[in-house]
Amino acid sequence: MNKLEALPKAWPTDITTDPPRSAETSRGQHVYAQLTAAIQTGRLQPGTRLREVEIAAWLGVSRTPVREALKRLEADGLAQATPHAGMTVTTLSRQQIIELYAIRIELEGMAARLAAQFATDDEIATLQAHLRAAEATLDDAAASADGNRAFHACIYRASHNRYLLQTLDSLSTALALLPTTTYDIAGRPAAALAEHRAIVEAIWANAADEAEAAARAHMQGAQRARLKLGFNSP
Repeated sequence: MNKLEALPKAWPTDITTDPPRSAETSRGQHVYAQLTAAIQTGRLQPGTRLREVEIAAWLGVSRTPVREALKRLEADGLAQATPHAGMTVTTLSRQQIIELYAIRIELEGMAARLAAQFATDDEIATLQAHLRAAEATLDDAAASADGNRAFHACIYRASHNRYLLQTLDSLSTALALLPTTTYDIAGRPAAALAEHRAIVEAIWANAADEAEAAARAHMQGAQRARLKLGFNSP
């Protein structure tokens, strides 16, 4: 039996990069990158146990770099020590999600404002194409969620602000810890599409105030939808 086949189903079998062979520190960076990617793509869900021996077998390394990687994940907030379960992928509480959205509302508003000022014709055309694609996938929650992430990424790029992009990139790591998708809620895909249209219309019109207001309203709607989903922790 292949060693990957013997691992729990939670562990993805597609490793995105080859492990470096120079030093244990480099191996630790490799393990960290693999675990971070698995969390960000949802292959390792919140609450998943992160056992050193399983991760070492998964990536073909010793437990030393795994231990190093887990410490970094914990420092980044992606992993947490859980009583009776050891290290697990972090599960956000209701309060943490409220705090996360408080920041996201501000940053998304800023990104839309800047996009209204600096977006190119090609970037606006791409945003309009995202709207058409979203309309075609209203009955597919997973596809709608993927399209939503791509839509927002396009706005970030259209802001043409490298520091905002870096901040939003860091925020995306925390967003990966949100369980499921709000697009599973009945009516949310259509509501989000209408909100996206308002943002794009304001960006197309170079209306910075309106774009920011529309983006903030969209994120507030997303927060309300998120809070309807329930939580496993207080």
